[in-house]
Amino acid sequence: RRQRQMCIRDSFMVKEKINLSPSLNVDAILSQIAEKYNNEDLDLVDGVRIDFKDCWVQLRKSNTEPIIRIYSEAKTIDKAQDLIKEIETLVNQLTN
Repeated sequence: RRQRQMCIRDSFMVKEKINLSPSLNVDAILSQIAEKYNNEDLDLVDGVRIDFKDCWVQLRKSNTEPIIRIYSEAKTIDKAQDLIKEIETLVNQLTN
């Protein structure tokens, strides 16, 4: 598993993907995540984007593979990676 990291402007972006079983309902997983973060600023146009005060994370399902792609951006690389880990943990809890 290789995590991608980029520095964009004065922030850091991290990309990751979660491999899922083809039998899982990815839309239901994304809906549950949106429900968990319903007190934050959500954008559901292209997956689930959660905007926090100083960072954001977006989850998108693939139409060709049983995966969820996760993108995060924050002022520090550690915060961007922590957002990814938080979402990965939540997805693992929802799918196990």
